[in-house]
Amino acid sequence: MTSDKPRSLRSAVAVRERRAMLDLPHIAPLRDYACMLRAEGRGTVPDFDPMDGGVGAAVLFLMEKPGPMTDDTALAGRIGSGFISRDNDDPTAEATFRFMAAAGIDRQLTITWNTAPWWNGTRAVTRDEITAGIQRLGLLFDLLPNLRVVVSVGSKARKASSLAAARGLPFVVSAHPSPINRAS
Repeated sequence: MTSDKPRSLRSAVAVRERRAMLDLPHIAPLRDYACMLRAEGRGTVPDFDPMDGGVGAAVLFLMEKPGPMTDDTALAGRIGSGFISRDNDDPTAEATFRFMAAAGIDRQLTITWNTAPWWNGTRAVTRDEITAGIQRLGLLFDLLPNLRVVVSVGSKARKASSLAAARGLPFVVSAHPSPINRAS
């Protein structure tokens, strides 16, 4: 079974094990959602981590935009996992893993996603990316029948607050766990 620890997705074996889990019932509808977004051609869209709660999640941690370590199609540099995961091999993912563990948040109750779900080779997030991402978030919310709260991780993710409010979901604001934010 795949390991559940910080940076464990630096291992090609762990990535293959997670890929093999994408057909499981709790994650397959989310795999299809990510595939639909990929088909738009706006950039690389990571898969949801099958170690998380999938469609049974009660808490959505909504981040801003995928980073390079979610991209498993990179032609140069380090190759990412292909997942949005707290187990990715980067400092933000590791901080997320440690924060959730310290807070005692059961992984099976959570799911992580991005307001702008496409990685296009730059960390910059445009207004168009946020608008397009929010327009597609309703489809994600529809796949999460047990969703009880949305946690905005970073200032760009706060733009989804009206969508959560329209669904009657509490919207909690959190700082982004990137090294830049933590240093400040």
